[in-house]
Amino acid sequence: MVNGVTKFNQLNHERMRDDEILARSLQYEMARRMQDSVPELTNLKDEPKNILDMYGPEVLQPGTFANSCLLARRMSERGVRTIQIFHRGWDQHVNLPCHLSNQCSDVDHPISGLISDLKQRGLLEDTLIVCGGEFGRTSYCQGKLTETTYGRDHHPGCFTVWMAGGGVKAGYTHGQTDGFGYDIVKDPVSVDDLNATILNLMGLDHTRLTVRNQGLDIKLTGVEPAKVVRDIIA
Repeated sequence: MVNGVTKFNQLNHERMRDDEILARSLQYEMARRMQDSVPELTNLKDEPKNILDMYGPEVLQPGTFANSCLLARRMSERGVRTIQIFHRGWDQHVNLPCHLSNQCSDVDHPISGLISDLKQRGLLEDTLIVCGGEFGRTSYCQGKLTETTYGRDHHPGCFTVWMAGGGVKAGYTHGQTDGFGYDIVKDPVSVDDLNATILNLMGLDHTRLTVRNQGLDIKLTGVEPAKVVRDIIA
């Protein structure tokens, strides 16, 4: 069936000379190859126990963060260029002591395993890991202050993102907040600056691609000025 559709698209392309037909046909073929590769990718029976142990006890449970981290390493080995792992539920307006502890338990062991696994395979130098959310949290309590039920509110003005591998300095901290973690007092980095730096580490110049839309020249980092944070680059 796929071959028939491909031949049909090729005939239409030759007849109409519409490059969109050829582009769509190539997209279909890429999707087919991706689907064909999934069974081998997700079959973890060849992973030795010492590797599985690096990712934690939930590594063989599909859908867990640990399982996703191991699959990310396997994707990276196979040349997948961009991989996103999403872990939800960090919006602790209440019951933070219990919920945050569970969240950290989900991610700490697998992230450590992923970094160590990539490093021992010689993949970390060419793989940039970026870990962060869309905003930070207040350092002070929200709601009733008890040992088990307090929470924290959104705080977009000041938060932390960490990166590993892919050309960034190891063990380096950039920027500083005040004693309450409320305001930035040294070396601020905007979201646009962060994106420009990530793109630079991926070999892309954020100033080179501009799309004209509704009277704006929109770059990969948006319309506001953005700069690469050179101090974090090894």
